[in-house]
Amino acid sequence: MGTSEARSRPLKLARVGGLLYVVIIVGGIVGEGLIRGGLIVPGDPTATAQNIRASEQLWRAGAASELFMLVCSVVVTLVLYVLLRPVSKDLALLAVFFNLVTIAMEATNELHLLATLIPLEGAGHLGAFGTDQLDALAYVPLTLYGYGFGNDLIFFGVACLALGALIYRSGYLPKAIGLLMTLAGLGYLVNSFALILSPALAAVLFPAVLLPAVVGEGSLALWLLFKGVDVAGFEAAAGGAGSAGFSIPPTG
Repeated sequence: MGTSEARSRPLKLARVGGLLYVVIIVGGIVGEGLIRGGLIVPGDPTATAQNIRASEQLWRAGAASELFMLVCSVVVTLVLYVLLRPVSKDLALLAVFFNLVTIAMEATNELHLLATLIPLEGAGHLGAFGTDQLDALAYVPLTLYGYGFGNDLIFFGVACLALGALIYRSGYLPKAIGLLMTLAGLGYLVNSFALILSPALAAVLFPAVLLPAVVGEGSLALWLLFKGVDVAGFEAAAGGAGSAGFSIPPTG
C-alpha cells in the first residue's frame, strides 16, 4: 500500500463523515421545521389530526427519513471515533457510548410518530371513540415524542462535550470547533433539563440553545466535508502513518 494512499485515508474518512453529518443536519431541519412544524398545530389536536390525515404520506416519509438519519448517525459515530481516538481512546469511546445510547433512544422515540397514525386510521378496536376523542388520542404520542426527544438530547449533549474536548485537544482540527461543540453540548443539556423542570422555560430558552447547536455541529460537518483533517497532525497524534487502523479498504 502506497504512502500517499495511506495519507489520504483520514481525509476520505473525514469527508464521508462530513457528508453524512450534513445529511443529518439538513434532514433534521426539514423534518422538524417543514414536516412536523408544518403539520403539528401546538395545543390543537383537531387541526393537527386534520393536517396529518391530509398529508399522511408526507408524515410517513418524515418518519422514514428520521430512521435513515439514525443509520447515518451510526456511521458518523464510527468516523468520529476513528478520527479522534489518537487524542484519547477512552474519551473517544465515551463519546461513542453516549452517541449510541442517543441513537437507540431516538429510534425507539420514532415509534411515537407512527403511533399517532393509529387513532387517525380508525382501527376497528377504536370504534367506540368519537372523532374528537380519536384526535386527542393521536395527539398524545406527539407530546411523548417531544419529551422523548428532549431526553435523547441529554445523552447527546454529553457526547458533544466529549467531542468538543477531543477536537480542542487534537491539534489537527480547529480549536474553535471544539469550543463550539462544547457550547452545543451545554445548550442541549440546559434545554433538556429545562424541558423536564419547566416546559415554559424551555420554550423561552430554545432559540438561544438552537444557535450554538446549529453553528457547532454545522461547522464540524462542513469542516470535515471540505477541509478534512490536518494529516500531518493526525499522524503525529496517532504515532505514525497507518497506526490508527482505518477501516477504509484500499482502492485499485
